[in-house]
Amino acid sequence: MKFKKAVLIKIADTNLDPKYWNEIDALVEKRVSLAVDDPKLKDELKDCDCLLLGFQVSIGEDIIAAAPNLKYIGILATAYGTIDLAAAAKRNISVCNLGGYSTESVAEFVIAALLHEMRGVKEGLQRAESGNYSFEGMRARELKGSEFGVIGLGHIGSRVAELAAGFGANVSYWSRAKKESPFQYRELDDLLRSCAYISVNVAEAEGTTGLLSDKNLPLIQPGGILVSTVPPPVIDTDALAARLSKNDMTFVFDHPDEMPKEGLAKLTKFKNCVVYPPIAFISDEARIAKQEIFIGNMTDFLEGKTPRNKVD
Repeated sequence: MKFKKAVLIKIADTNLDPKYWNEIDALVEKRVSLAVDDPKLKDELKDCDCLLLGFQVSIGEDIIAAAPNLKYIGILATAYGTIDLAAAAKRNISVCNLGGYSTESVAEFVIAALLHEMRGVKEGLQRAESGNYSFEGMRARELKGSEFGVIGLGHIGSRVAELAAGFGANVSYWSRAKKESPFQYRELDDLLRSCAYISVNVAEAEGTTGLLSDKNLPLIQPGGILVSTVPPPVIDTDALAARLSKNDMTFVFDHPDEMPKEGLAKLTKFKNCVVYPPIAFISDEARIAKQEIFIGNMTDFLEGKTPRNKVD
Protein backbone atom coordinates (compact mmCIF):
# COMPACT_ATOMS: atom_id res chain seq x y z
CA MET A 1 0.00 0.00 0.00
CA LYS A 2 1.19 3.53 -0.80
CA PHE A 3 0.10 7.09 -0.28
CA LYS A 4 -1.30 8.45 -3.52
CA LYS A 5 0.18 11.93 -3.11
CA ALA A 6 2.45 13.49 -0.50
CA VAL A 7 2.78 17.26 -0.20
CA LEU A 8 6.01 18.31 1.49
CA ILE A 9 6.26 21.75 3.08
CA LYS A 10 9.56 23.26 4.21
CA ILE A 11 11.54 20.04 3.73
CA ALA A 12 14.68 20.69 1.69
CA ASP A 13 16.54 18.05 -0.29
CA THR A 14 19.38 18.32 2.24
CA ASN A 15 17.09 17.48 5.17
CA LEU A 16 17.16 13.80 4.23
CA ASP A 17 19.92 11.58 2.91
CA PRO A 18 19.43 10.09 -0.60
CA LYS A 19 18.72 6.67 0.91
CA TYR A 20 15.69 8.04 2.77
CA TRP A 21 14.37 9.98 -0.20
CA ASN A 22 14.38 6.67 -2.03
CA GLU A 23 12.44 5.11 0.82
CA ILE A 24 9.87 7.90 0.73
CA ASP A 25 9.48 7.43 -3.02
CA ALA A 26 8.76 3.76 -2.35
CA LEU A 27 5.92 4.80 -0.02
CA VAL A 28 4.23 7.45 -2.18
CA GLU A 29 3.07 7.45 -5.78
CA LYS A 30 3.71 11.17 -6.15
CA ARG A 31 5.38 13.85 -4.05
CA VAL A 32 5.29 17.63 -4.39
CA SER A 33 7.58 19.97 -2.45
CA LEU A 34 6.37 23.48 -1.66
CA ALA A 35 7.36 26.52 0.40
CA VAL A 36 5.10 27.55 3.29
CA ASP A 37 3.71 30.54 1.38
CA ASP A 38 3.41 28.90 -2.04
CA PRO A 39 0.17 30.13 -3.71
CA LYS A 40 -0.33 26.68 -5.24
CA LEU A 41 -0.58 25.00 -1.83
CA LYS A 42 -4.35 24.67 -1.53
CA ASP A 43 -4.67 23.42 -5.09
CA GLU A 44 -2.03 20.76 -4.46
CA LEU A 45 -3.84 19.71 -1.28
CA LYS A 46 -7.07 18.83 -3.10
CA ASP A 47 -5.91 15.31 -3.96
CA CYS A 48 -3.29 14.92 -1.21
CA ASP A 49 -3.58 12.10 1.36
CA CYS A 50 -0.18 12.64 3.04
CA LEU A 51 1.27 15.90 4.37
CA LEU A 52 4.95 15.96 5.38
CA LEU A 53 6.16 19.02 7.29
CA GLY A 54 9.44 20.61 8.29
CA PHE A 55 10.09 22.42 11.55
CA GLN A 56 7.44 24.87 12.84
CA VAL A 57 5.08 24.77 9.87
CA SER A 58 1.64 26.04 10.92
CA ILE A 59 -1.23 23.82 9.85
CA GLY A 60 -4.61 25.19 10.83
CA GLU A 61 -8.15 24.05 10.21
CA ASP A 62 -8.21 25.88 6.86
CA ILE A 63 -5.29 23.83 5.49
CA ILE A 64 -6.80 20.59 6.76
CA ALA A 65 -10.16 21.50 5.20
CA ALA A 66 -8.44 22.11 1.85
CA ALA A 67 -7.28 18.46 1.83
CA PRO A 68 -10.45 16.32 1.85
CA ASN A 69 -8.49 13.10 1.31
CA LEU A 70 -5.83 13.79 3.95
CA LYS A 71 -5.24 10.91 6.35
CA TYR A 72 -1.65 11.34 7.58
CA ILE A 73 0.54 14.25 8.75
CA GLY A 74 4.21 13.54 9.41
CA ILE A 75 6.45 16.14 11.05
CA LEU A 76 10.22 16.09 10.54
CA ALA A 77 10.72 17.50 14.05
CA THR A 78 9.77 16.89 17.65
CA ALA A 79 7.63 20.02 18.18
CA TYR A 80 4.02 19.77 17.02
CA GLY A 81 2.42 22.77 18.70
CA THR A 82 1.80 24.49 15.36
CA ILE A 83 -0.59 21.74 14.22
CA ASP A 84 -4.33 22.03 14.89
CA LEU A 85 -4.66 18.63 16.50
CA ALA A 86 -8.36 19.09 17.25
CA ALA A 87 -9.12 19.69 13.58
CA ALA A 88 -7.03 16.65 12.64
CA ALA A 89 -8.79 14.50 15.22
CA LYS A 90 -12.22 15.45 13.87
CA ARG A 91 -11.17 13.98 10.54
CA ASN A 92 -9.37 10.99 12.10
CA ILE A 93 -6.08 12.18 10.59
CA SER A 94 -2.99 10.65 12.20
CA VAL A 95 -0.32 13.17 13.28
CA CYS A 96 3.19 11.86 13.98
CA ASN A 97 6.34 13.59 15.19
CA LEU A 98 9.90 12.46 15.93
CA GLY A 99 9.76 12.35 19.71
CA GLY A 100 12.88 10.83 21.22
CA TYR A 101 15.18 10.98 18.21
CA SER A 102 17.64 13.42 19.82
CA THR A 103 17.30 12.48 23.48
CA GLU A 104 20.91 11.39 23.91
CA SER A 105 22.29 14.24 21.82
CA VAL A 106 20.48 16.97 23.77
CA ALA A 107 21.19 15.40 27.17
CA GLU A 108 24.91 15.10 26.42
CA PHE A 109 24.97 18.72 25.23
CA VAL A 110 23.49 19.88 28.53
CA ILE A 111 26.26 18.17 30.49
CA ALA A 112 28.95 19.37 28.05
CA ALA A 113 27.74 22.97 28.26
CA LEU A 114 27.66 22.81 32.05
CA LEU A 115 31.17 21.38 32.29
CA HIS A 116 32.41 24.03 29.86
CA GLU A 117 31.26 26.73 32.28
CA MET A 118 32.16 24.94 35.51
CA ARG A 119 35.68 23.95 34.52
CA GLY A 120 36.78 27.25 32.95
CA VAL A 121 37.38 25.57 29.60
CA LYS A 122 37.01 28.76 27.55
CA GLU A 123 39.49 30.74 29.63
CA GLY A 124 41.96 27.85 29.67
CA LEU A 125 41.90 27.56 25.88
CA GLN A 126 42.20 31.31 25.41
CA ARG A 127 45.27 31.37 27.65
CA ALA A 128 46.90 28.48 25.83
CA GLU A 129 46.16 29.93 22.41
CA SER A 130 47.89 33.16 23.46
CA GLY A 131 50.92 31.23 24.74
CA ASN A 132 50.01 31.64 28.40
CA TYR A 133 50.19 28.23 30.10
CA SER A 134 49.74 29.45 33.67
CA PHE A 135 46.82 28.23 35.78
CA GLU A 136 47.20 31.07 38.28
CA GLY A 137 43.87 32.60 39.23
CA MET A 138 41.76 29.94 37.55
CA ARG A 139 38.97 28.21 39.44
CA ALA A 140 36.75 25.24 38.70
CA ARG A 141 33.93 23.26 40.29
CA GLU A 142 32.89 19.60 40.17
CA LEU A 143 29.52 18.03 39.49
CA LYS A 144 30.14 15.32 42.08
CA GLY A 145 28.32 16.11 45.29
CA SER A 146 26.52 19.12 43.79
CA GLU A 147 22.79 19.78 43.91
CA PHE A 148 21.50 19.30 40.36
CA GLY A 149 17.95 20.17 39.32
CA VAL A 150 15.99 19.02 36.27
CA ILE A 151 12.89 20.93 35.23
CA GLY A 152 10.75 18.54 33.20
CA LEU A 153 11.38 14.81 33.60
CA GLY A 154 10.41 13.64 30.13
CA HIS A 155 12.69 11.60 27.88
CA ILE A 156 15.42 14.24 27.69
CA GLY A 157 15.09 15.41 31.28
CA SER A 158 15.30 11.83 32.53
CA ARG A 159 18.48 11.23 30.54
CA VAL A 160 20.02 14.49 31.79
CA ALA A 161 19.23 13.34 35.32
CA GLU A 162 20.87 9.95 34.72
CA LEU A 163 24.02 11.52 33.29
CA ALA A 164 24.30 14.02 36.15
CA ALA A 165 23.80 11.23 38.67
CA GLY A 166 26.55 9.31 36.89
CA PHE A 167 28.91 12.14 37.78
CA GLY A 168 27.85 11.82 41.42
CA ALA A 169 25.50 14.81 41.58
CA ASN A 170 22.52 14.81 43.93
CA VAL A 171 19.69 15.01 41.39
CA SER A 172 16.17 16.27 42.02
CA TYR A 173 13.43 17.22 39.61
CA TRP A 174 10.22 19.13 39.06
CA SER A 175 7.55 18.13 36.55
CA ARG A 176 3.90 19.08 36.19
CA ALA A 177 3.13 15.58 37.45
CA LYS A 178 5.24 13.44 39.77
CA LYS A 179 6.95 10.52 38.06
CA GLU A 180 8.02 7.02 39.02
CA SER A 181 11.67 7.94 39.37
CA PRO A 182 14.74 7.26 41.48
CA PHE A 183 15.19 11.03 41.76
CA GLN A 184 13.69 13.27 44.43
CA TYR A 185 10.71 15.44 43.50
CA ARG A 186 10.86 19.09 44.59
CA GLU A 187 8.42 21.94 44.13
CA LEU A 188 9.72 24.32 41.48
CA ASP A 189 10.58 27.16 43.86
CA ASP A 190 12.44 24.78 46.16
CA LEU A 191 14.41 23.33 43.24
CA LEU A 192 15.42 26.76 41.95
CA ARG A 193 16.46 27.83 45.41
CA SER A 194 18.37 24.66 46.29
CA CYS A 195 20.21 23.60 43.13
CA ALA A 196 23.50 25.03 41.88
CA TYR A 197 22.99 23.57 38.39
CA ILE A 198 19.62 23.46 36.65
CA SER A 199 18.59 22.00 33.30
CA VAL A 200 15.31 23.13 31.70
CA ASN A 201 13.72 20.36 29.63
CA VAL A 202 9.98 20.98 29.51
CA ALA A 203 8.08 21.03 26.23
CA GLU A 204 6.55 24.33 25.15
CA ALA A 205 2.86 24.09 25.96
CA GLU A 206 0.04 26.14 27.43
CA GLY A 207 1.12 25.29 30.97
CA THR A 208 4.83 26.00 30.49
CA THR A 209 4.86 29.38 28.72
CA GLY A 210 6.51 31.79 31.15
CA LEU A 211 7.19 28.95 33.59
CA LEU A 212 10.33 30.75 34.75
CA SER A 213 9.42 34.36 35.48
CA ASP A 214 10.02 37.31 37.78
CA LYS A 215 8.31 35.28 40.52
CA ASN A 216 10.89 32.49 40.64
CA LEU A 217 14.04 33.43 38.66
CA PRO A 218 15.27 35.57 41.61
CA LEU A 219 15.39 32.34 43.67
CA ILE A 220 18.36 30.97 41.72
CA GLN A 221 21.34 30.97 44.04
CA PRO A 222 24.47 33.06 43.41
CA GLY A 223 26.91 31.08 41.29
CA GLY A 224 24.10 29.03 39.78
CA ILE A 225 24.11 27.87 36.16
CA LEU A 226 20.82 27.54 34.28
CA VAL A 227 20.93 25.59 31.00
CA SER A 228 17.95 25.73 28.64
CA THR A 229 17.54 23.66 25.48
CA VAL A 230 13.83 24.47 25.14
CA PRO A 231 11.94 27.14 23.15
CA PRO A 232 12.42 30.69 24.50
CA PRO A 233 8.78 31.28 25.59
CA VAL A 234 9.29 28.91 28.54
CA ILE A 235 11.48 31.58 30.21
CA ASP A 236 10.30 35.19 30.48
CA THR A 237 12.93 37.29 28.70
CA ASP A 238 12.53 40.49 30.73
CA ALA A 239 12.64 38.61 34.03
CA LEU A 240 15.71 36.68 32.91
CA ALA A 241 17.47 39.88 31.84
CA ALA A 242 16.74 41.40 35.26
CA ARG A 243 18.21 38.33 36.98
CA LEU A 244 21.31 38.33 34.74
CA SER A 245 21.90 42.00 35.49
CA LYS A 246 22.96 41.01 39.01
CA ASN A 247 25.95 39.23 37.42
CA ASP A 248 25.93 36.36 39.93
CA MET A 249 24.60 33.48 37.80
CA THR A 250 25.09 32.10 34.28
CA PHE A 251 22.44 31.34 31.68
CA VAL A 252 23.21 28.99 28.78
CA PHE A 253 20.84 28.38 25.87
CA ASP A 254 20.80 27.20 22.27
CA HIS A 255 17.63 28.56 20.66
CA PRO A 256 18.54 32.11 19.56
CA ASP A 257 17.01 31.44 16.14
CA GLU A 258 13.55 31.22 17.71
CA MET A 259 13.82 34.44 19.68
CA PRO A 260 12.80 37.93 18.47
CA LYS A 261 15.85 40.11 17.79
CA GLU A 262 14.91 42.62 20.47
CA GLY A 263 14.57 39.86 23.07
CA LEU A 264 17.88 38.31 22.08
CA ALA A 265 19.58 41.71 22.34
CA LYS A 266 18.34 42.07 25.92
CA LEU A 267 20.15 38.87 26.91
CA THR A 268 23.33 38.90 24.83
CA LYS A 269 24.53 42.18 26.30
CA PHE A 270 25.35 40.24 29.47
CA LYS A 271 28.66 38.37 29.65
CA ASN A 272 27.02 35.80 31.91
CA CYS A 273 24.63 34.82 29.09
CA VAL A 274 26.19 32.09 26.93
CA VAL A 275 24.50 31.59 23.57
CA TYR A 276 25.00 28.65 21.19
CA PRO A 277 23.47 28.12 17.76
CA PRO A 278 20.69 25.48 17.89
CA ILE A 279 23.16 22.59 18.11
CA ALA A 280 22.01 20.49 21.07
CA PHE A 281 20.11 18.08 18.83
CA ILE A 282 22.94 17.71 16.31
CA SER A 283 24.85 14.45 16.25
CA ASP A 284 25.50 11.86 13.57
CA GLU A 285 23.45 9.36 15.54
CA ALA A 286 20.49 11.73 15.98
CA ARG A 287 20.46 12.53 12.26
CA ILE A 288 20.09 8.85 11.39
CA ALA A 289 17.47 8.27 14.10
CA LYS A 290 15.49 11.29 12.87
CA GLN A 291 15.21 9.87 9.37
CA GLU A 292 14.57 6.30 10.51
CA ILE A 293 11.68 7.39 12.75
CA PHE A 294 10.23 9.66 10.04
CA ILE A 295 10.11 6.80 7.54
CA GLY A 296 9.11 4.28 10.22
CA ASN A 297 6.02 6.30 11.18
CA MET A 298 4.89 6.40 7.54
CA THR A 299 5.49 2.68 7.09
CA ASP A 300 3.62 1.75 10.26
CA PHE A 301 0.62 3.81 9.21
CA LEU A 302 0.46 2.26 5.75
CA GLU A 303 0.71 -1.21 7.28
CA GLY A 304 -2.26 -0.51 9.54
CA LYS A 305 -0.17 -0.25 12.72
CA THR A 306 -0.26 2.60 15.23
CA PRO A 307 2.91 4.63 14.62
CA ARG A 308 5.18 4.83 17.68
CA ASN A 309 5.23 8.61 17.51
CA LYS A 310 1.52 9.31 17.01
CA VAL A 311 0.73 12.46 18.99
CA ASP A 312 -3.01 13.00 18.45
